[in-house]
Amino acid sequence: MGLRRNLVLDTDSYKLSHFMQYPAGMSKMFHYIESRGGKYGETVFFGLQYFLKEYLLNPVTANDVEEATVFAATHGEPFPEEAWNRIVNVHGGYLPVRIRAVPEGSVVPTRNVLVTVENTDPNIPWIGSWLETSLLRAVWYPTTVATLSHACKKVILQYLVKSSDDPKGELPFKLHDFGARGVSSRESSGIGGAAHLVNFQGSDTIEGVRFANHYYGAKMAGFSIPAAEHSTMTIGGRGGELAQMRNMVAKFGKPGALLAVVSDSYDIFSAVENYWCDELRDEVEKSGATVVIRPDSGDPSETNLKLLQILERKVGMRTNMKGFKVLPSYFRLIQGDGNDDETSIGRVLHTLTSHGYSASNIAFGMGGGLLQQVNRDTLKFAMKCSWAEVNGEGVDVYKDPVGDPSKASKRGRLDLSHNGRSYFTAPEGAYPSQLQTVYENGVVTETTLDEVRARAEKGLFDGC
Repeated sequence: MGLRRNLVLDTDSYKLSHFMQYPAGMSKMFHYIESRGGKYGETVFFGLQYFLKEYLLNPVTANDVEEATVFAATHGEPFPEEAWNRIVNVHGGYLPVRIRAVPEGSVVPTRNVLVTVENTDPNIPWIGSWLETSLLRAVWYPTTVATLSHACKKVILQYLVKSSDDPKGELPFKLHDFGARGVSSRESSGIGGAAHLVNFQGSDTIEGVRFANHYYGAKMAGFSIPAAEHSTMTIGGRGGELAQMRNMVAKFGKPGALLAVVSDSYDIFSAVENYWCDELRDEVEKSGATVVIRPDSGDPSETNLKLLQILERKVGMRTNMKGFKVLPSYFRLIQGDGNDDETSIGRVLHTLTSHGYSASNIAFGMGGGLLQQVNRDTLKFAMKCSWAEVNGEGVDVYKDPVGDPSKASKRGRLDLSHNGRSYFTAPEGAYPSQLQTVYENGVVTETTLDEVRARAEKGLFDGC
């Protein structure tokens, strides 16, 4: 049997003793989550709804409390068994907390409140702190992936606007998620893959598509195409590569179809010049399909530039309305190797457009760089207590370490507001709030993927 999930124990060991450390007269605690800066100047908030629906809507049971009691006793920690039994018996197993958050998909400058958490049962004021481990993890990872994906989207859009006749139409499928095998768990591929789908619609990460469909109400959140891998291209040996390419066109080539064929098994340049351009060009063109040629080794900028030069010489190109060269509709490129962030993608696009080639000619894929090569410090996420009520009096709670001012925390009851231009953090009640109550005592307010995408794209095309 697998290990049963237990929300009571989904925390850090030291949290088990904190209920004994707070003042006896404490009845309320107020926490907030923010990005304290890091790699990007903004965050695309995403992923909380999955956590609320998958974790907090599954009530804590008496068995969960019993397991936690036994575990704590042998683990070396005290445990507030009475309080957790109260959650089961009085609250039906649902955590007595109110969670407010900025709507998912919102693009918020860093160093602003994204989520607030406070208890609704004065007998269990520390419950928000107990949630820190699981809740912060549920927020920082998908938000960081969505933010990275969004940064790539802005760079790709920049070059499409410069060199393409239809930037908005091309953009949704310009970055494909190849990250499923590069993450540490199925859940990571699910929620991380869903985070990428906030910005793009191409994905080979099936769990990400399933998560977005299930938890965010999408009919079909992401799409893919038939594609070759090296085993399918090398199964006939070096002399059989052409036959495998021809087989791809025969099996999947039809009007309007796309198929991707990795072509660097032996010599990418020879394969493009001799196979795709000479041997197979007529078959590809007559099929009505688009063959997306995939290099998978070498320097991405140099390789794709040389491939476009070969293709231009062999099959020709047209000049679009912006003066950039575009391949015939039956050939395109995709670069799926070596893309770690928006900078690597930008280098390729800069090289190609500097030589007169439109960004329309190429799409990109990202694997571990998208879903795995991020951590909590990429955007310096933290959850902190900023206010408490002790013996009926409100108390500001904060830290201000002399050794690292960047780790100073906010104080008081906080809110997120908007001045018409940007978000800003303010004392609660000072300005109209941009936070919504998304969970309260077992009730969840939902959003859809379409709504999330619209928020993330708001203003993106202004001036294009």
